Amino acid sequence: MNPQTRAAHVLLLLLVSLVMLAGCGEDEPAPIASNGQLPDFTGLVKQVSPAVVNISAAPPKDSDEAEGGDNNALEGWLRRFFEDGQQPGEQGPVPPAPGGSLHASLGSGFIISDDGYILTNRHVVANAGQIVVKLNDRRQLVAEVVGQDSYSDLAVLKVDATDLPTVKTGDPDKLPVGSWVVAIGSPFGFETSVTAGIVSAKQRSLASDQYVPFLQTDVAINPGNSGGPLFNLAGEVVGINSQIYSQTGGYQGVSFAIPIDIAMDVAKQLRNSGSVTRGWLGVQIQDVDRELAESFKLKRPEGALVARVMPDSPAEAAGLEAGDVILSFNDQPVDSAASLPPLVGTVAPGESASVTVLRDGEREEIDVEIEKLPKDLAAATAPAEEEKPLEQPYGLTLESLDTAARRELELDQGGVRVTDVADGAGAQAGLEPGDIVLAVGSRHVEDVAALRNALDNADGPVALLVWREGTRLYLAMRPKNK
Repeated sequence: MNPQTRAAHVLLLLLVSLVMLAGCGEDEPAPIASNGQLPDFTGLVKQVSPAVVNISAAPPKDSDEAEGGDNNALEGWLRRFFEDGQQPGEQGPVPPAPGGSLHASLGSGFIISDDGYILTNRHVVANAGQIVVKLNDRRQLVAEVVGQDSYSDLAVLKVDATDLPTVKTGDPDKLPVGSWVVAIGSPFGFETSVTAGIVSAKQRSLASDQYVPFLQTDVAINPGNSGGPLFNLAGEVVGINSQIYSQTGGYQGVSFAIPIDIAMDVAKQLRNSGSVTRGWLGVQIQDVDRELAESFKLKRPEGALVARVMPDSPAEAAGLEAGDVILSFNDQPVDSAASLPPLVGTVAPGESASVTVLRDGEREEIDVEIEKLPKDLAAATAPAEEEKPLEQPYGLTLESLDTAARRELELDQGGVRVTDVADGAGAQAGLEPGDIVLAVGSRHVEDVAALRNALDNADGPVALLVWREGTRLYLAMRPKNK
């Protein structure tokens, strides 16, 4: 290609780019370049930022902190901020930015209806005094809490205003991993701060939020961003920035957002009734690892392994059993234990659901009538101490449970207590002193002899159902190096 031709091609490309940019209205985001260039977020930010708000609050007037003045109140709030820096956690309140008001900036939110309804995180407004919402046009309005939900960490606020700018909502399911996303909020009280990044993963499960399959991003999120919106490049909200994983209390590249479809369903229920109703199956579940998959004759680790069926639950009424591996729920695949609670939670109480389980190597379809999630579930009783343990192989010291011990633990039958663990197959499986082995696979063990017999005759890894400090879980054990 000669220099004249090359110059003509370059000029043509520049003209095409100018035409494309000219076609974008003032209120529309500029298109993303397809040649590897970074996107231009300026149009998007101009379009959506009017609907993003800052949320602040004064301490409760009758609180103990208020008696000590603003400094004591802020100190009390700061105590909540990342108390365990090693785990994902909620973002606590932060003091106002330099030059700010006497109110403490707590977080962010966004307007979901033009008559003044605002969505944010519950932990942003929990235990706050007078809540003040600052709009993008600098107006400050007192807000009331319409409703809040601890399971999803969401809250709906209401301000007395009309004709407010609102956000548009998108579909998180259509957001591929690697997509560009933009966050707008008030980190450390600095309002309308914009950060950008990509979707790092989807369907993330955090220990404290089993009903939320989080979006994981690398967008810079810090205290004060909580409750703020996460936008796709079409200017649609796809999530609510909620948590970060940090060892320092600040941003370290791992942020989590609540998918907007889940959030809007919660917001609708809070607006209508002030509370949220979720479906309940009534099982205690765990992930299936490689060795458990082998013991259950699965080709790969998948599903949610039922470690316990709660009494008087929908699962018990339908005939689900400990040792079942739930592979799908209402035709939706259950890839891991974390996948199941969000699926169950969306089913209205009284409706029927279809559950596919693997039981004794065979797939079964079970219909379950879902019930309302109880507010409180009974905690199991701590195990009682027994004497005269018997030495057994596999590096374990074991003893059978007597009738009194089973009654105290509310066990219907059997059970073998692990009193000591030395080197061997038991330690490799993760057994600990105090564990109680209830079953091998789906078969109950009545005593030490029955457990010994099951292990001696196993032709490969076995799945031990274990009771541990009120929780039931399966551990894969490979006896005699089989």
